[in-house]
Amino acid sequence: MYDVVLLIEQALSSLDAEQITGLHSGIEEPVSYHVLLPVEDASGRVEASLGALAGGEALEASTLIGSEIDLAEMQKEIVDTSREAVATSVDALKGRGVAAAGEVTTKDPVEALIAAVQAFDARETIILTRPHLVAEFFHFDWTSRARRKLGVPILHLLEHEGFAEQAGGGEGVSGL
Repeated sequence: MYDVVLLIEQALSSLDAEQITGLHSGIEEPVSYHVLLPVEDASGRVEASLGALAGGEALEASTLIGSEIDLAEMQKEIVDTSREAVATSVDALKGRGVAAAGEVTTKDPVEALIAAVQAFDARETIILTRPHLVAEFFHFDWTSRARRKLGVPILHLLEHEGFAEQAGGGEGVSGL
């Protein structure tokens, strides 16, 4: 079995699934995909939003959050949305005739990726994200962090874009 771990930010589109499975079409052995999607923390999301609204002032979220915000309900919605995105992604891959499974994780995305690569004895990883120019420039993005810690090939693709649309003349990779 040729195992591939995918770390994603949002549900895979049919184009994403087509491109991913196309990368492995020449492999003789069966390919199995394991999808990971990190779940955001509701309180972190609220604090980040409030921090942006506060204009950089040091304000605690608790002083700005009224009783109308139910963090537990917000977290449940985030987890439910993430589970739906994983199910959509797994279905998109299975629709291409391959084995696929997925899960949401509350761990640090790169730590969850490392654990999955070890658990499945994965041969490679694919990280699908939106462009994160600042994080990529300073090498704090998932791909850069994972490359420092994993000994398997890592491919970074941009979600919902064809290979021809991606930077670098259409090859769709930021490096192996």
